[in-house]
Amino acid sequence: MTERTRLAVWGDPIGHSRSPAIHSAAYRLLDLDWQYERRQVDESMFADALEDLDDSWRGLSLTMPLKEIAHGASDELDRHAALTGAVNTLLLGTTRRGFNTDVGGIVDAFTHAGIREVARARVLGAGATAASALVALRDLGATRVDLRARRPQAADRLRSLADALGIVLTVEGFEQPASDVDVTVATLPSGAVLDDDVATPLTAVGGTLFEAAYAPWPSALAARWPAENVISGFEMLLYQAVRQIRIFRFGDQEQQLPQEDVIVAAMRARAMED
Repeated sequence: MTERTRLAVWGDPIGHSRSPAIHSAAYRLLDLDWQYERRQVDESMFADALEDLDDSWRGLSLTMPLKEIAHGASDELDRHAALTGAVNTLLLGTTRRGFNTDVGGIVDAFTHAGIREVARARVLGAGATAASALVALRDLGATRVDLRARRPQAADRLRSLADALGIVLTVEGFEQPASDVDVTVATLPSGAVLDDDVATPLTAVGGTLFEAAYAPWPSALAARWPAENVISGFEMLLYQAVRQIRIFRFGDQEQQLPQEDVIVAAMRARAMED
């Protein structure tokens, strides 16, 4: 039987991805002779590219715009992938197993920042990352979430998800008055800038900010927030990658790696070199 030693991150664009560096740092410490590369693949190319993979391939990391199409290409889904409709990790073999590690990455980012429980939260944006944020917030205990979107009607899918999770979700435009929350999760596109009359009130009552974007850093929103109350999206990138490595190694994103603290430190250091 051919040993499955090949891995890659696919997406479009992909040249900026830090995944090859941080994954490779982990595999060296795990003494695994695995190759992890990057490839530019868009939605129109995905199906053919996936079918072309031979038995030397162990798995794929998927970034935008491939998470929804990868969901449809999966034979099995973990709970987070099934809830969000998004797959960012494919474990290849006789079946294609689809996982969403973004949810766990958000939870881990909060946990490692000392936030282990959330009651009330705000989510900015209504895209795919917002769905992962909702599930992560529920896993942290949140039962009430205020979602702000430029087009509130775009949040219909998130309303259904919130109902399934047992979250009371309010959906409003950015300009509406805001109440106090424990945390704010910003899932806006990288480079997005909110007007001062919108950003200032959200900053005043927003608790700790988790900013999903990490490049350029700080984001316009993070720059307005008290620095001690900001978590960079790099933390999600790091911890979702740890979960991907667990999947590629064990087939289970909850099974920790040997000496995982050492591995995480090496992944972080390698990312900072770029």
